[in-house]
Amino acid sequence: MTPATPATPAAPSVRDLVRLRAERPEAVAEAAARRRRRPLLRTTGTPTARANAPHPGRLMIIAADHPARGALAVGDRALAMANRFELLERLCLALSRPGVDGVLASADVLDDLLLLGALEDKVVMGSMNRGGLAGAAFELDDRFTGHRPEDLVRHGFDAGKLLLRIDHDDPGSLDTLHAAARTIDAMAAHRLPVFVEPFLCRRVDGRLRNDLGAAAVATSIAIASGLAGTSAYTWLKVPVTEDPDDMARVMETSTLPAVLLGGEVGDDLDGAYGKWREALRLPTVRGLVVGRSLLYPVDGDVAGAVDTAVSLL
Repeated sequence: MTPATPATPAAPSVRDLVRLRAERPEAVAEAAARRRRRPLLRTTGTPTARANAPHPGRLMIIAADHPARGALAVGDRALAMANRFELLERLCLALSRPGVDGVLASADVLDDLLLLGALEDKVVMGSMNRGGLAGAAFELDDRFTGHRPEDLVRHGFDAGKLLLRIDHDDPGSLDTLHAAARTIDAMAAHRLPVFVEPFLCRRVDGRLRNDLGAAAVATSIAIASGLAGTSAYTWLKVPVTEDPDDMARVMETSTLPAVLLGGEVGDDLDGAYGKWREALRLPTVRGLVVGRSLLYPVDGDVAGAVDTAVSLL
């Protein structure tokens, strides 16, 4: 693997990352300072830049923040995302495909991608709250253990993302709401977009389940839209409802721009494509943020899966 920009002194391969990290930890900040940035949406800039945008006003983001929450499984492969070298290879391939706008990840993954030179002219979104570890008794305690707003500013990143899971039977959900609201305030103060991923959820046989019914998704959108002292920099990151025919009504709950999250799609990636295609026709839906189903497709063709998702835009 070679860096995206030859003149940038980045790590020539993922295996050189360990040496670079050990010997020159300051290289991460240096790479962040050199990174060539772009607007969140390709609706501004020069006429040439707008003309070359494959889907102006839309976003195609690859998600890779799952490992930081201990969520390493893909389908029946319990540790599919545990091999960091393989994950980075797949991420670099996905980011190199035409029409991919950027990546959502935790700090460790973004640091690796910075050193590899894979984030040039890409939207970089930092994952902010990863404290609710998958399967833990405290899974709903989504503390902000990842990027802080000031970290995103310092690195010159373009947006943040936070998870907002609410269980009406868990008093701790109020703390989650409060922390999310104050974080949205802080992001707005820096004029940084923040993508809020809301769910109503509940425990079923001890396991946390997200409610993807139309009423639950609409309610979660309404709650997330009303957080903080301003919604000017708030985006929504929402799932497709259990019945895709409900999406049009659900997305009328808010005027905030939204992206669709991929989630677990199992073996039926074609079915997921169909649902995303229909939802992308709605006026507030501005793109896709998809991770495991594109990075680890059943047929192993990462480039093909990513290209198909891009074509939906």
